[in-house]
Amino acid sequence: MLVSATEMLKKAKAGHYAVGQFNINNLEWTKAILQTAQELNSPVILGVSEGAGKYMCGYKTVVGMVNGMIDELNITVPVALHLDHGSYEHCYKCLEAGFSSIMFDGSHYPIDENVAKTTELVKAAHDKGVSIEAEVGAIGGEEDGVVGMGECADPNECKAIADLGVDFLAAGIGNIHGKYPANWQGLSFETLDAIQQLTGDLPLVLHGGTGIPADMIKKAISLGVAKINVNTECQLAFAAATRKYIEEGKDNQGKGYDPRKLLAPGFEAIKATVKEKMELFGSVGKA
Repeated sequence: MLVSATEMLKKAKAGHYAVGQFNINNLEWTKAILQTAQELNSPVILGVSEGAGKYMCGYKTVVGMVNGMIDELNITVPVALHLDHGSYEHCYKCLEAGFSSIMFDGSHYPIDENVAKTTELVKAAHDKGVSIEAEVGAIGGEEDGVVGMGECADPNECKAIADLGVDFLAAGIGNIHGKYPANWQGLSFETLDAIQQLTGDLPLVLHGGTGIPADMIKKAISLGVAKINVNTECQLAFAAATRKYIEEGKDNQGKGYDPRKLLAPGFEAIKATVKEKMELFGSVGKA
């Protein structure tokens, strides 16, 4: 059974660890993440971008697949299904489809419009028992056509959004989606600390978790980050394992590739990546 992410993240912030959000793109990714979470007794958040939702045949299909897996695999750890970087319209689609958590990315709107839309969505989500994440200060890089330069959020704007009743907050602190460039300046812990001082017990979210050094991850958690998003690292691991399988020519003696065997190495690579991240975030055994 899917659950809201609110309680798992409150518990994470109080316990000084972070819950991983791992984005899903197909059945194999979903199964790998759920099984790893169960094996490690870790809560987990399954992230779905708008593009991935479309690829997987719509949000209702995603909800059906995830609920079916939770039942068939006997998953007992807390699992939230979360819309990642959702638009105003798609937040409502996911609420209707049965998601247990949504993110409204209003960071590209003027702050007054971001506040107005977030206020409306907070009520709509909470009326259904669904958790909601908001964003202030665009995250750098590109994800599903949403481009951000990685600016740092204004702590006062973060407080304005936090006060609307959101359950957790993504604030730009110099982090980016995708691979970090060689000249990346690192996370702005000064900004993160200022945001936490104004938002109190509200769990904070770190997007772009791929490639951030472990010491920075741990320091971010110590300053209130309770949810860390990982996607690119899983993509890279999945692609490398699949490519290696093909290069080794394991095509069933010239009969063509069995798709189940073709995707098996990528499945294991995802499991290994998720395990590594859960251990780094400190969520193992915290379900």
